[in-house]
Amino acid sequence: MGATAAAGPITIGTGLARPAAAARPRLQGIDALRGLVMIVMLLDHVRETWFVHVPVADPIDAQSAPVALFLARLLVSICAPVFVALTGLGVYLYRANHTLAETTHYLVTRGLVLMAFDVFYLSELYWGIAAPTLWLQVIWCIGVCMIVLAALIRLPHRALIAIGLIIVFGHNLLDPIRFAPGDPLFVPWALLHQRDAIALPIGLTLKTSYPVLAWIGVILLGYGIGPWFLPQVAPQERQRRLLRLGIAMLALFLVVRGINVYGDTPWFVVEGSAGRTAMSFFALTKYPPSLLFLLLTLGTGVLLLVACERFRDARIVPALAVFGAAPMFFYLLHLTILRILYHSALAIYGPNQGTLFGVDDYHWVLLWYVALIVPLYFPTVWFSRLKKRRRDIAWLKYL
Repeated sequence: MGATAAAGPITIGTGLARPAAAARPRLQGIDALRGLVMIVMLLDHVRETWFVHVPVADPIDAQSAPVALFLARLLVSICAPVFVALTGLGVYLYRANHTLAETTHYLVTRGLVLMAFDVFYLSELYWGIAAPTLWLQVIWCIGVCMIVLAALIRLPHRALIAIGLIIVFGHNLLDPIRFAPGDPLFVPWALLHQRDAIALPIGLTLKTSYPVLAWIGVILLGYGIGPWFLPQVAPQERQRRLLRLGIAMLALFLVVRGINVYGDTPWFVVEGSAGRTAMSFFALTKYPPSLLFLLLTLGTGVLLLVACERFRDARIVPALAVFGAAPMFFYLLHLTILRILYHSALAIYGPNQGTLFGVDDYHWVLLWYVALIVPLYFPTVWFSRLKKRRRDIAWLKYL
């Protein structure tokens, strides 16, 4: 979501109405960062298509994971945190030019649309219509986070930041709390914090791949930095604030990780291998995201946002910004194309990895990744321009 102005009075913070700001374009740096993350995300989904027969632990096993695969997984780990944080930031910018009622309605309806896409399209796309398991993944999670933000948005801005900080820094204290199936608190806790499987009475199973508690903290903090992106804040001042924030987050990551007592599974020394020891240091928990996982990925994302703003005149930044203006369209498009390619290969060549089709070497994954970027780029750019040109088509904003 970008920042677009709406005519008429708007309501901010205290509920007092004031004239809307003059219409202004989308913030290019935000869209460019989103576009960069989309391209990075493609790598992980190509791996899941052609290399899924190779089991990958999460967090990555520092003792046995191939180095190239480890580095690729470390790279793509920024995707979900940056998407969720930018969603919160986008909500603030949307809120700055719309009434509270309009913002709440948008959050709830878009949240429900995202949840429906994940349950009724993406899960079936990947696992088959007849599969007995529904995977509640990142799109479901973002939808839930938007609905929660809609419920909290009336709170003072500082209260939202405080809640976000408490969740992000404190949720690992809840890790020892576990509930078993049949316990009255099992289902809500599995949705919130305990990655697990929920058996439904209709014969289906829900896999809570993305328990939402920590991600709620992330969307609140993304919303929290929204005032830095208002027109009255000079770009240079915003970049200084972001630079300090990103450096502080990465420095805190190094300190807390070095102490090795809180925020994730402890790292360890691999005898005779400095490289494997470093891999252990950076092998972080994503499901649900640990404090250290979020400090590293969001800190990196903040610095990348600074780079997108500072180098806005470089050719790559506007290209990424156009690409990043249609994130949901790209998400649905590339997953659909990958599944079509996979099932076409399976039908033509048959299973070559047990019951699956896959490539034997990770280098083929990289080749497929590079080959798909340009073909996916052009339809995404077409759709992002369509959204900008046809603002009269209401449903386009949900993609």
